[in-house]
Amino acid sequence: MLILIDDADLTKIEGFFAKYPYDGVTTNPTILSKTGNPDPMDQLKKIRAIMPEGTDLHAQVISTETDDMVREAEHMVEVLGKEHMYIKVPVTANGLKAISILSKKGINVTATAIYGVMPAFMAAKAGAKFLAPYVNRLDVLGYDGVGLAIDIHTAVKAAGYEAEVLGASFKNSQQVLDMAKAGIGSVTIGSDALEKLAYNGIAEEAVKVFINDFEGCCGEGKTMLDFN
Repeated sequence: MLILIDDADLTKIEGFFAKYPYDGVTTNPTILSKTGNPDPMDQLKKIRAIMPEGTDLHAQVISTETDDMVREAEHMVEVLGKEHMYIKVPVTANGLKAISILSKKGINVTATAIYGVMPAFMAAKAGAKFLAPYVNRLDVLGYDGVGLAIDIHTAVKAAGYEAEVLGASFKNSQQVLDMAKAGIGSVTIGSDALEKLAYNGIAEEAVKVFINDFEGCCGEGKTMLDFN
C-alpha cells in the first residue's frame, strides 16, 4: 500500500520523510491556503524540492470549466514536471470530460471529490490513475466511507481498469487498516492522523522496560557495543 502525506507544511513534510518511507504528498486548495503562501505554485515547487526522488506529488486544479481545467493542468505539469506528478481533478460533469482529455494527453490524473461508486467508476473509465474518495467526510454524511471505498476498489478491478483507490480523509488508524485488509492500493493521511499511525507509545514503554532490565544485569548505559 502506498502511504502519502496529506499536507503542504514544509517542516512537517520534511520531518515525515526523514523518519518514515512515505510515497508522496497530496495537496488541495484548502491545504495550500493554510500555509499562508499567496503563491501556491511556489509552495508546490518547495514541496517538490524536499521530496525524495521517485515519490509522487498530487495538486489540484481550481478551474471549473473543462477547457480551463485542461489548460491549468497543462500549465501545472509544465512548471512542476510531468514525472511523478498527478493533477487532481474533481469528479464533476466538466471534470470527467477534463479527465478524459488529460489522460489522452498522457497527463497523470487523480480523480478527487468522490462521493459515490459510479462517479469513481466513470473517472476510472475516463482514464484517471487514482480515485480519491473522502472516507471520513462520507461517514459524516451518513455513509460507510470505508465500505464505499472498498466497493469502488472491487468494481474498478472487476472491470479491469488500472486505476487505484487513493483513500483520503481519515479520522483514525482503524479506517486505514480496514482499507489495507481489503487490498486498497493507496491512502493519503493528514499529519495528525499520520503521527498516530506511525507512532505507538506502547512500544516505547516496552523498550524502556527492556533497557531497564538489561542495565540491571549488565550496567547502566551499556549496549551490545560494550561486549565482544
